Amino acid sequence: MTHESHWWRDAAIYQIYVRSFADSNGDGEGDLNGIRERLPHLAELGVDAIWLTPFYVSPLADGGYDVADYRDVDPRFGSLEDFDALLATAHGLGVRVIIDVVPNHTSSAHRWFREAVAAEPGDPARSRYIFRDGKGPDGEEPPNNWKSIFGGAAWTRLKRPDGTPEQWYLHLFDAEQPDLDWTDQEVHDEFDDVLRFWLDRGVDGFRIDVAHGMVKDPALPDIAEGAKADLLDGSTTLPYFDQEGVHDIYRRWSTIAASYPGERTLVAEAWVEQAERIARYLRPDELHQAFNFEYLTAPWDAVRLRTVIDGSLAANGAVGATTTWVLSNHDVTRHVTRFGGGEQGLRRARAATLLMLALPGSVYLYQGEELGLPEVTDLPEESLQDPTWERSGRTERGRDGCRVPLPWEEGTAPFGFGPEGSTPWLPMPEGWGALARTAQRGVAGSTLELYTRALGLRRELEALGDGSMTWLESPENVLFFEREPGVRVAVNLGGEPVELATGGEVLLASGPVDAPAEGSLTLPAESAVWLRV
Repeated sequence: MTHESHWWRDAAIYQIYVRSFADSNGDGEGDLNGIRERLPHLAELGVDAIWLTPFYVSPLADGGYDVADYRDVDPRFGSLEDFDALLATAHGLGVRVIIDVVPNHTSSAHRWFREAVAAEPGDPARSRYIFRDGKGPDGEEPPNNWKSIFGGAAWTRLKRPDGTPEQWYLHLFDAEQPDLDWTDQEVHDEFDDVLRFWLDRGVDGFRIDVAHGMVKDPALPDIAEGAKADLLDGSTTLPYFDQEGVHDIYRRWSTIAASYPGERTLVAEAWVEQAERIARYLRPDELHQAFNFEYLTAPWDAVRLRTVIDGSLAANGAVGATTTWVLSNHDVTRHVTRFGGGEQGLRRARAATLLMLALPGSVYLYQGEELGLPEVTDLPEESLQDPTWERSGRTERGRDGCRVPLPWEEGTAPFGFGPEGSTPWLPMPEGWGALARTAQRGVAGSTLELYTRALGLRRELEALGDGSMTWLESPENVLFFEREPGVRVAVNLGGEPVELATGGEVLLASGPVDAPAEGSLTLPAESAVWLRV
């Protein structure tokens, strides 16, 4: 059982968080024109495609993942004409463009939801969402005990203009993100049309938000007492995630994508922990890729990483699909910080990057990781915008720390993110000038040059990208493998240098490495090396 050889099987795809990438007009927020102006930098970096987070019309209650109009650009990010220009520029540079589609929920500002609120219970306008009567006297208790991913209950009760309480609606995320009811045919037809709208404009694919969440158990059963409402469900079976019905949706979408020329791709954001379960989304008549969250969440540990790598390759290989590798995105703590922060965190992050870029399959990079950016953990409370902050009773700071705008130039804030004197939507740390692109470009040993060189070799060497790998015998805490033809990769996750019985030319290393003597190599602690043998 195989998928054909397509561009995405070994692509390096760069995630752009639109609001934080580049601000062309000085309003403090990134925009489509800012991206278009900076695209040559990404082509120089060596990425094959970009993935744009939502830029649709939205109140931005959840960073644009609350969509009010799926067929237009929010004015703060530009216009449809700006999008078309961005797409044309990217394609002219040989860079493909993937955009987000958000099918689990809309914004409460969406026309459909406004119609539903204005309608009476039982009206067809309500059948597009999950409305239910409450429990208890006068329906004052929610229909079940489901929790929002952002904290609090997953149900909100409507009130009439005169204050009379009414039905409840489901929102697995923020109250301004009502969940759609995918048992309603109109919902299916709407998203078929949305996909075609953007495919007709020339996009190369879609990243599907909460791809495992659209179908709910129709009985809406309570979850077990104490069960955590979390995106990565682990051993907990949740009646609103990874339900069988999602696969029918993707078979339909796959047919739509395949009807367009030029290899359009569908990528799942499915927070499903078991590799075998996630592989079911990648059967030949379904989606093309799924983010490997098991890999992203794996600790800095050789045994655990090897287990995840083997499990991912085996499960995806069984359905003929490629494996994706990812270390950071807009929803998780940046991996420099996750791996310990400071010098140690950066050292580990650089080694982890060389491991990831050498594995069989495709990779997803999150904007700023090529600069070695850490998580910003000390944002002023008054600047926090993630809905998690308020919904958790201001106990969880949320995801703003990985969404701070990018530093492009040395000097002072906004470091070239926007015109001089403009104020970014999230404050940028004073020291980020030293991490700016201009401070690292062409500087030997910089993180930007490490990424640029690694991505260049990945394209150049037949051994890297899609294909197979063979584990080699190695000391404890070391991952050592071969990619045919002729590339060996060693990663020392331990705290002490190790001797490796291998020779060859050092192609690239995450830090200083002793040039190998005949047949041996000393690999420093927390470092990685690529060798030509």
